[in-house]
Amino acid sequence: MKYKSLLLSLAIFLAFVQCQNNGSNQVFRADVIIYGGTSAAVTTAVQVSRMGKSVIVVSPDSHLGGMSSSGLGFTDTGNKEVIGGIAREFYQLIYQHYQKPEAWKWQKQSEYGNRGQGNPAIDGEKRTMWIFEPHVAEQAFEKLIADNNITVYRDEWLDREIEAQRRFHGSGKGVIKKGSRIISVTTLSGKVFRGKVFIDATYEGDLMAAAGVEYTTGREANSQYGETWNGVQKNVFHHGHYFKDKIDPYRIPGDPRSGLLPRISAETPGENGTADNKIQAYCYRLCLTRNPANRIPITKPEGYDSTQYELLVRLSETRWNEFFGKYDAIPNDKTDVNNHGPFSYDNIGMNWDYPEASYERRKEILAEHILYQKGLLYFTATDKRIPEKVRETMNSWGYSADEFAGNGYWPYNIYVREARRMTGEYVMTENDVLGKREVPHPVGMGSYTMDSHNVQRYVTPEGYVQNEGDIGVRAPRPYQIDLGSLIPKRENCSNLIVPVCVSCTHIAFGSIRMEPVFMILGQSAGTIAALSLDKRKTIHDLTYEEVRKQLESDGQILDF
Repeated sequence: MKYKSLLLSLAIFLAFVQCQNNGSNQVFRADVIIYGGTSAAVTTAVQVSRMGKSVIVVSPDSHLGGMSSSGLGFTDTGNKEVIGGIAREFYQLIYQHYQKPEAWKWQKQSEYGNRGQGNPAIDGEKRTMWIFEPHVAEQAFEKLIADNNITVYRDEWLDREIEAQRRFHGSGKGVIKKGSRIISVTTLSGKVFRGKVFIDATYEGDLMAAAGVEYTTGREANSQYGETWNGVQKNVFHHGHYFKDKIDPYRIPGDPRSGLLPRISAETPGENGTADNKIQAYCYRLCLTRNPANRIPITKPEGYDSTQYELLVRLSETRWNEFFGKYDAIPNDKTDVNNHGPFSYDNIGMNWDYPEASYERRKEILAEHILYQKGLLYFTATDKRIPEKVRETMNSWGYSADEFAGNGYWPYNIYVREARRMTGEYVMTENDVLGKREVPHPVGMGSYTMDSHNVQRYVTPEGYVQNEGDIGVRAPRPYQIDLGSLIPKRENCSNLIVPVCVSCTHIAFGSIRMEPVFMILGQSAGTIAALSLDKRKTIHDLTYEEVRKQLESDGQILDF
């Protein structure tokens, strides 16, 4: 009997080992596990590696770099003097690429001029460039990964099963916790990643949410944190992205019974300064070109419905000079296309459920956004109700044949301008951005305008269509971002750091959400993770001086 029992135990053990070695049940270990494929994920991983710790990047994306390599080539930098460390290294790599004659395939470097040239780097020798093509950014990120021998697992999606977490005190199928510590995360492929410190470097904050960390979505009331520019902002027009003319919103003009035109909400917008669960609009940042040798024509998308753009027809012809206002020039005769005007590439009001949505629902939202933008291109190029000059202009543009070729010339990622935001040890507000209160423990700096795109399109009491939520309030000087905005409350999780969905309000995130800042905060997150291992402390028990000393020695800018 003992012999049979021993054989049974051995068989069970061997089956367990076989299961562990199976591709769908492999276990991977590193000191630090980073979930995400954004620019912040790359800078976090580089910093951890340089500090001598093992690191694995678990990326749901196949292409690294997030928006920086997915069409957002016309970088919103603010004050470039506060961009240091690995973030500046990235922009130095961009500069070095464009110094090579072979980099200028579709345009002479002299024709592009100095539009992409930045300030001298901190060391006074190397230079930076802030404007670039998507594939060049991706190459720079891949070089940072390769040069630092970082392991990346791509197309690995966190198993977001969280119902079990609620039942078993924070441990679920996708995230296993012991007390306040994450032990492992599991992806949909069955891979298990075990680490000592975890980083959520996604735009959505999926790991943070699955780990039971407090967070918020939408807009806070101004009263919550003593702000002015948060919450609903009716009749506040800081940019030109609103309806200046009286445009009828109904299918049959003047007849409310006929129903609203597409892409106008029937909801009331709420009172100014009050909270809601709505988020600013998303869009894809398209990389278009007028160069015939590199241009893929705009075609009619499957599922095209011209009625979706009726509101565009009703705009006064005097507004068409705005439509092409954000076709910003990037190298090689290409452009980074952004929203501009009251009806443009932002798909207003169609993303409100995205942050909390399942993967399947998110796919539906993304598909709808793609159809909307492809349809808008085709509509503007072909519909006879559009002025001929506008159609001619649109027909001069096309997709860049050498960008996103494996994805139908379409950007890999949608611009998730905002999703979840952690409620951590310190909540950044507009008062920090505007310099109205002192930030106690800075780990990086921002400087860009507090910028929110439109949140909703509604019908005014007077019966006309209007947009709401487009805010732009300038920071008077570069501001500091607090250490506590990167770490959860201690009781929520003691070994998770969040450099993208940071702890801040909607309007403060409007400034923080810039790609250079995400890279800065990624390096800071990597520093905190590695130091906690070096000092054998939790991330909450590190002294600020320990963190500050390391950051400054690695080129991070903490004061201006």
